[in-house]
Amino acid sequence: MIRLGIVDFDTSHVVAFTQRLNHIEVGEDQWIEGAKIVMGCPGTSLLSPERVPGFTEKLKSYDVPLVDDPTEMIGQIDGVLIESVDGSVHYERAKPFLEAGVPMFIDKPFTCSLKEAIAIAELAEKNNVSVFSSSSLRYGLEVQEVLAKQDEFGAVLGADAYSPGPVHPRNPGLFHYGIHGLETLYALMGTGCTAVSAASTEGVDVITGAWDGGRIGTVRATRAGAHSYGFSAFCEKKVISTSINAGAIYGELLKRIVKMFETGKSPVDIRETLEIIAFIEAAAISAKQNGEKTPLATF
Repeated sequence: MIRLGIVDFDTSHVVAFTQRLNHIEVGEDQWIEGAKIVMGCPGTSLLSPERVPGFTEKLKSYDVPLVDDPTEMIGQIDGVLIESVDGSVHYERAKPFLEAGVPMFIDKPFTCSLKEAIAIAELAEKNNVSVFSSSSLRYGLEVQEVLAKQDEFGAVLGADAYSPGPVHPRNPGLFHYGIHGLETLYALMGTGCTAVSAASTEGVDVITGAWDGGRIGTVRATRAGAHSYGFSAFCEKKVISTSINAGAIYGELLKRIVKMFETGKSPVDIRETLEIIAFIEAAAISAKQNGEKTPLATF
């Protein structure tokens, strides 16, 4: 059994992941085998501090031992989940675990800057540590079906993805919630985006990305009107338009997280994660320049 620790308790993922891994307060159909949350550090939050006490009490009720300093978990766990909603603290949280050789899952957003994303990737490579970051929407069953049936549907030539897109100054632009739609887009399109053009109003962000080979992908992050998660995938043989059922996504993500800790290999290449961060930074620049086409930074 893989022993996992959780750092920072300002997201509902802390409770949802513990329930599924530790088989508490969810049905057997939602149980995930192979790993267990054995320790946690509630931490502090500059983004959602009001959520920490409630989630702390919940994990106490699950008999999960808690520590005041995350580094106290080193030597007592096999892997760590960095769960801070605030992506700007992820490098700081990850650094001591990377230096100690502890593999990790870093919840979205990976970081809020390409500079810090590269720093994590370099430190992970230096210490031979596996690092995985993803939105759970990437593993929506509808998304995975398109990828699994490429013999039937053909390759994805373009895609439009959408998700709610509330923003927060500590997670600017798509870093906060629009990253769910962007991760969906990247799951379908893969890497290779070279430049973006962004339109942004109070109610929505729409970013168009130009991929190599002439493919085009868009992400719509909504703040006004009705909200949902979904996509249209324009394949060689079929067009698939669908919403994403969020009921299974935590379990599907956790299956990949556990496998990463078992195998030492991330299901998402770190360079794809870096490209997503570069996409978000380029989109912010484009929006400030009235939609001017903006190349992604190289790394």
